Amino acid sequence: MMDAALISALTGGLLIGLSATCMLWLLGRITGISGIFAGCLMPASDGIWRFLFVAGLIAGPWLFHEFTATPAPLPSEAGLLPTVLAGLLVGFGTRMGGGCTSGHGVCGIGRLSLRSIVSTMVFISVGVITVFITRHLLG
Repeated sequence: MMDAALISALTGGLLIGLSATCMLWLLGRITGISGIFAGCLMPASDGIWRFLFVAGLIAGPWLFHEFTATPAPLPSEAGLLPTVLAGLLVGFGTRMGGGCTSGHGVCGIGRLSLRSIVSTMVFISVGVITVFITRHLLG
């Protein structure tokens, strides 16, 4: 028997893959969250879909927790300011790197893009190094 955490993770992964596939088939676009969000800040002529997508990203987890009675994750131990600064740095880095983990990691690897495979390896490596430094070297 599989435990609930495994089922939840598998279901989430399947839904992410299905939604990325639908985005590509229906709109002909890669599901790169940083690019979609950037398009909200600099509205293009391609419609309201970007705003609806971002609204779904915000509303989806809230609705999930409301309807399943699953407790929401606790806020970051780091506090609000470091969390906001980290988010801004990630956003800046994804724009510099030409994509984010969703665009490269989910969509690019699925298309066997060498650029995306290398980018995802860099994302993961930097994440591991950052966690090691902040948790073990800086305390």
